[in-house]
Amino acid sequence: MTNNYAGIVLEVIRDQNKTVLEAVGQMQAKMETLATQESLDRLETKVDTVKLAVTHTNKDLDDLTERVAVLEQLAPK
Repeated sequence: MTNNYAGIVLEVIRDQNKTVLEAVGQMQAKMETLATQESLDRLETKVDTVKLAVTHTNKDLDDLTERVAVLEQLAPK
């Protein structure tokens, strides 16, 4: 009876180990698809560059809008 009990316990342990290994394998597969810190840092730098360009473009647009408004006021009607 002791031998049968040990066999059952070993089978349960094997099943648990198999479940854990499958879960770890799935986690590893998911980790491979995640972005690295290096790629996130590069993306952040690019986003900052785009923000700066948009800010400058908006300022230029505001300046042009003001100039057009002045010219429209000066134009003969």
